[in-house]
Amino acid sequence: MIRAKIEAELRNFIGKNVLVETSDGKRYRGILLNFDSSNLTLILGDVEVEGGQKYYRMVLNGNLIKALYLPKAVINLKALADRLERVFPNMVKYNEEAGVIIVLDKIRVDERGVIEGKGLAAERVQKIYEEYIKEVQSTKEETI
Repeated sequence: MIRAKIEAELRNFIGKNVLVETSDGKRYRGILLNFDSSNLTLILGDVEVEGGQKYYRMVLNGNLIKALYLPKAVINLKALADRLERVFPNMVKYNEEAGVIIVLDKIRVDERGVIEGKGLAAERVQKIYEEYIKEVQSTKEETI
């Protein structure tokens, strides 16, 4: 059960910029493209190594990984789902484990915005998402 929760959390990292620290002290920044849950081998894209080297793709052996960081804060999808619920009453489902909001059973939203769905409703959902992101960013700037 714990393993399933760890895998679910790692799936939320896919597509995001991460920082990987290895047991030999090296650090890699890149987009987590995928992972092997049996040994924590990671596949990174657009990788930057300390010292300025850049790679298009990199596979890091799970035995070498000391830590995996998500440096940028993830948005509060529950709060976004609540906001969408006000516009689309009884038509919004939030799947916390998958990190996705489903609107009208056809529009999928994650922390990047609308990832599936087309039409006027999808455009409206994307607009609500963008307004929410602007508010969150302005709130963070005020607290700095």
